Amino acid sequence: MERSIAELADNVLVDEFQNGHIPSFEELVKRYREKAFHLAMRITRNQDDAEEILQDVFTSVFHKISAFERKSAFSSWLYRITVNTAFMKLRNRRKHAAMCLEDIQVGSQQSWTTQRSDTSDVNYISARHELKKRIQVAIDSLPDEYKTIFILRDVDGMSNQEASEVLDISIPAVKSRLHRARMLLRKKLEEYHEDYVSNEHIAYGPYVGFTAATRLNH
Repeated sequence: MERSIAELADNVLVDEFQNGHIPSFEELVKRYREKAFHLAMRITRNQDDAEEILQDVFTSVFHKISAFERKSAFSSWLYRITVNTAFMKLRNRRKHAAMCLEDIQVGSQQSWTTQRSDTSDVNYISARHELKKRIQVAIDSLPDEYKTIFILRDVDGMSNQEASEVLDISIPAVKSRLHRARMLLRKKLEEYHEDYVSNEHIAYGPYVGFTAATRLNH
């Protein structure tokens, strides 16, 4: 019994698309448009820009599919195009969009967590809100190469291998850039909130993998 197109693996769809089968391309778009859109949003923090990037990305995929050499997974190749297109969009802006972390909700397992029981304390809540704003600014101010690796690894949760394929760099380079990105963030946060960051135990969910209690040093 012939399988439906939705059941086919990416490499099969790529083969068929390279042979001119347009429905295979449409299935790839359906399969990855949401992930590519969210990645573009992570970088630009602007819905209009992300939508334009999405169109540009799949236009590039359509025209460049013959150049796909299968050195990495199709998804990695697609995400690499998305990252490059998104940062090109940012570089063409006079002012970068502010990095916003609205998807981080205080109190959940994937959120800011603290070892403080008095969460109703107005001053504490205000300080935590201010720290979140500073983190937004700090992430947005990272150089592109560090901002990219931070988003891929600590926000989108890619593995070192996946990030390596997306950026076409070695795994040691991924680890090095991520470490540098985290150190830059630590420095920026300590400049703004030295006392608060040093004294409160704050975990950035699964994203960053460091805590303020350990000086953001892991």
